[in-house]
Amino acid sequence: MDVPSVACLPSLKTLGLQCLMFEDDESLQELLDICPVLEDLSVQLRGECSMGEITVIVPTLQRLSLSISWCCDLDVCVIDTSSLKYFKLEDWNNSTHDIEIKDMPELREAYVDVGPVLLIDVRLATASPFNSEFMFATVVFFFLKSVIGSITFVKHLTICSEIPKRGGENDVYGGGFVFNQLEHLKLCVCKDNSSDLLGQLLKDSPNLRVLDIFHTGIHGFVEDTDMVCWKQPSLVPQCLLSSLQIFNWTGYFGRPQERDIAVYILKKACFLKKVTIFADIVQYSVPHLKMIKELAFSSRASSTCELVFVECPFEMFD
Repeated sequence: MDVPSVACLPSLKTLGLQCLMFEDDESLQELLDICPVLEDLSVQLRGECSMGEITVIVPTLQRLSLSISWCCDLDVCVIDTSSLKYFKLEDWNNSTHDIEIKDMPELREAYVDVGPVLLIDVRLATASPFNSEFMFATVVFFFLKSVIGSITFVKHLTICSEIPKRGGENDVYGGGFVFNQLEHLKLCVCKDNSSDLLGQLLKDSPNLRVLDIFHTGIHGFVEDTDMVCWKQPSLVPQCLLSSLQIFNWTGYFGRPQERDIAVYILKKACFLKKVTIFADIVQYSVPHLKMIKELAFSSRASSTCELVFVECPFEMFD
């Protein structure tokens, strides 16, 4: 795509770009520069595109949806949108590239789906002074750490991400981040370490009111996911003690790691009003009655909490 130097779109507020081939790295930003009042932008990079650098600098932009496919040839993505209120990022690119996101203080809702991880082969010299051979190591990078600091102002967050394997405190996406304004969290648990991500987000969201756990069908089959067992936080998250009121789980299969999460929230959430479990009794052959007993008979911190079971086959969850 070649942007004419004399072009101008002075009234354009909504722009959608799909499967375009840009002439060079500056073409996208050149197009955005001629849209002085642009408010809503959607960019989908599909197929074997070669961008090098993606730059989105639009001070008037309020909604941004950016989707990057796994096979794009990309070096860096720079986003500078200080007025943004809604941000959707789907980055499945598995090549080496950086994400640089400037502060978005007006952001209120974010959808973040960043994965898979990046894999890079690095040549390392062996330690022996008598051996000049080299060994190869795989270094794993996780995009979430590059994104999380820019979305801490949100009130509504939908998230799905690969994270590091279980290790020390604050190694999920780094320490020091607090979602003080986050009220509604939707977490996709299709990754093996999703329970660790849940624990970190509960810890860092002291005012959370609504928690939705689900599995996105486009991310693969549930039976391919072996979510690690729930690791109870060393301290009960503040949101469970003071603010969480609604808890929904869509795609509950009654596996031990799922049951442990649900039981923990029931036991610790002092102001919980309603828990709704959309359960599949076929996928893992867990009887409906057993599912109900495991949760209904567990202790609850909130005496007014209503527990609702809805039986649904997994294909209905999407």
